[in-house]
Amino acid sequence: MIKKVLTIIPMLFALSISDAQNTKDSVQNKITLLDDVMVYSSRFAEKLKRVAQTIDIINNKPQMNFQNNTADAIMQSGKLFVQKSQQGGGSPVIRGFEASRILTVVDGVRMNNAIYRAGHLQNIITVDNMVLDRIEILYGPSSTLFGSDALGGVISLTTRNPVLSSTNKTEVTGSATLRYGSAVQENRGNIQFNIGGKKWASFTSVTYGSFGDLIQGNQRSAAYPNFGKKDFYVIRSGNTDVSVPNPNPNKQIASGYKQVDVTQKFLYQASDKIQHVFNLQFSNSSDIPRYDRLSEKTGNTPVFAEWYYGPQIRNMAAYQLSAKEQNGFFQDLKLTTSFQDIEESRITRRFQNNNKDFRWERIQVFGVNFDAKHYAGNHELHVGAESYSNFLRSTAERVNIVSGNKSRITTRYSDGPTSMSTHAVFAQHTYKINQHFTLNQGLRFNLVQLYAQFVDTGLTRFPFTKVRQVNKAITGNIGVVYASPNNLRAALVFSTGFRSPNIDDLAKVFDSRTGLVVVPNLQIKPEYTYNIEANVQQYGERFSFGAAVFYTSFTNALVLDKFLFNNQDSIFYSGVKSAVYALQNKAKAHIYGFSVNASLQIMPKLNVEGVVNITRGQFTDAVNGRIPLDHVPPTHGRFALKKSGEKWNAELFVLFNGWKRLADYNPNGEDNLQYATPDGMPSWHTVNLRTALQIKSALQFQVSLENIFDKNYRYFASGISPPGRNLSLSLKASF
Repeated sequence: MIKKVLTIIPMLFALSISDAQNTKDSVQNKITLLDDVMVYSSRFAEKLKRVAQTIDIINNKPQMNFQNNTADAIMQSGKLFVQKSQQGGGSPVIRGFEASRILTVVDGVRMNNAIYRAGHLQNIITVDNMVLDRIEILYGPSSTLFGSDALGGVISLTTRNPVLSSTNKTEVTGSATLRYGSAVQENRGNIQFNIGGKKWASFTSVTYGSFGDLIQGNQRSAAYPNFGKKDFYVIRSGNTDVSVPNPNPNKQIASGYKQVDVTQKFLYQASDKIQHVFNLQFSNSSDIPRYDRLSEKTGNTPVFAEWYYGPQIRNMAAYQLSAKEQNGFFQDLKLTTSFQDIEESRITRRFQNNNKDFRWERIQVFGVNFDAKHYAGNHELHVGAESYSNFLRSTAERVNIVSGNKSRITTRYSDGPTSMSTHAVFAQHTYKINQHFTLNQGLRFNLVQLYAQFVDTGLTRFPFTKVRQVNKAITGNIGVVYASPNNLRAALVFSTGFRSPNIDDLAKVFDSRTGLVVVPNLQIKPEYTYNIEANVQQYGERFSFGAAVFYTSFTNALVLDKFLFNNQDSIFYSGVKSAVYALQNKAKAHIYGFSVNASLQIMPKLNVEGVVNITRGQFTDAVNGRIPLDHVPPTHGRFALKKSGEKWNAELFVLFNGWKRLADYNPNGEDNLQYATPDGMPSWHTVNLRTALQIKSALQFQVSLENIFDKNYRYFASGISPPGRNLSLSLKASF
């Protein structure tokens, strides 16, 4: 097999050796001057040299667009760690914060809603990576501009806008992309159209993807020869569940899914200073098997015969008005209104049990953001207001798959009227002290209201029927930035963040895990973070580097711990006696770490670059003392060697993760020790090769060979193993 790989590598490079002209979507993405770097996640374009917060930019089109989904695009950058419970998902982690403790924004609209859980989330794949224009990652608490949930940072996703005609005639352009992947049995296609007039334009994108059962790597460590093998799967024979041997234990049966994504944008340029954008996004998946749960056993008996997410549907309609260089006190204005309609469901059936449980959630979110900016000499004042209202409907039923009889079961969340709203006003001030120094400072007032009503308490036996909370918080930041004429930037920043408990925290009826059941606790309060950070960046034509070191104090942290429900420490749930746990504000956590990145031009058009991230965290409480904080990833990063020609480019890169030892796992949280080895999650690295060739001006071909040596490995806290050796082919035709 190694001989085969060694013969493939030269062939891939040979595809690349044809110099003629540099392509628009080149793998190389060089920035040589600090003054050139712009960031857009703060809603107005800003020069990075004036921003104290660490911000990473991913705007490499092949890296973003030629991946399975948006989670994989982020993971492949090496900048963030991404957890996976199944193939159809991906949960990014920013400095030890994950899911509802980081904020995801798409085109200026909050994706986080009232049922974003604190565990592992998969919602980011509902944003089509084929239409991404850029990704910005904001590190550290960002609650001044973004409000609740931005404890660890923000992932800001920006999709492509329609392009106006450069002439007086209507111009029609577009592209069609086909993609195939061997190890994930991927068949994916995308078609895009842009119709541009002088004042108006339309952009349309449709993506369809089919992913089969994922095949993991075969080369395992001698210490763990059977790690990750799927040695069984469940079939239905007559009216009985049967566990049958898997003829290929590397094939992770029950991991495939399908997905369709549609994006439609309209742009109207009323004048040079006024722009209107109407944004429609639709994403719908097939059933997505929960592979980690389907691989669980009790002794030699499977735990579940069926466990899958029903079709995950995300609809978004947004309107954005942008005005610049206006007369009056505020020169720049931006108004964004949005509506999101999201459907989720969970379907489970235990092995050799005829009762199939269905739980459905539908949440509708109405949002409005208003931002205004005033310029006066060396001062800039950015003020804004934000309001989001969430309305949830949660239903459930049990169906006997033999008799067809239906019966009541508990809903996932409160079954009566349930809502949550967030409102805020903020001000961010930038003072350009002189040519080199800039002062950033800001304050935000947050108001969060939650109401949930439990109508049918006959099954839950809750001692309450309503939940009502009103939380207020003031958050802020202050930072100073130094920018030298030699393209050096250094900053020191202090910032705070907060997260108000949402419906998933307060009004989740029951949530089961192996051996335990999580019950609601009405006494929980908001979480807060206090962060101090120093960062530095140096841009140069041949050598660039960046580094950041941070410390975060996490107070009122919600942790999962033993609890009493109706004075009982265990209850029967779904026929299984389970220990009772609940979220509790019991901990004060400390998270610290650093990251470093560098890029060196060895010779013209030949670069080497790398990024390494290290995060550590633990919390303390009065009973248990010091315990590792969950969600904290091991050391991880990426190294790459890049070569580009006039018509081609190639990249040889290594992705790696360090050990996550048993002693570093949180015993009760979301670290999922049951999916690791007895010693924890082993370290790993993969060697990968990607190359692109511009065959003609309108035709681009990309080949990548991922995990060349077919290593078997698994990301920390994940319940599914990544692909083994994967040959990926992409063909893009433009017109």
